Amino acid sequence: MKYWLMKSEADVYSIDDLKEDGHTMWDGVRNYQARNNMQEMKEGDLVLYYHSRQRPSAVVGVARVVKESYPDPTQFDPDNKYFDEKSDEDDPRWWLVDIEFVQKFDQQVGLPDVKEVNALSDMVLVNNSRLSVQPVKKDEFDRILKMAGAELQV
Repeated sequence: MKYWLMKSEADVYSIDDLKEDGHTMWDGVRNYQARNNMQEMKEGDLVLYYHSRQRPSAVVGVARVVKESYPDPTQFDPDNKYFDEKSDEDDPRWWLVDIEFVQKFDQQVGLPDVKEVNALSDMVLVNNSRLSVQPVKKDEFDRILKMAGAELQV
């Protein structure tokens, strides 16, 4: 099993939206490194759900990968904001995974708090905070859960 962090703006698709929907496809990623990370994801991998564009940005819960990578259908839809005219259906440029809700934290873990923890100083979130889909080490995942006062509910 691997661990990941995925970012979404709370006003676009929040952890509460995921909870209500149960699951979703993680569409619209248009960064090659983030895409490559999603292509590595396997069913059952766990995801720290992160709200960016809030003050402070924070890890707010956990999701799980329920469908491994497949072509993002929005890249082929000219009416969709994620349409990519250079993407070819025979050789798609953009991929996504499906995730499901696992749990919402009672206590969010803000980026400033993460940066204060020496054991998390190598975390991708601390060193490349703009990457929307990023790997997380198991000990980092566990530390974030502890900071949230949460026990994994899988």
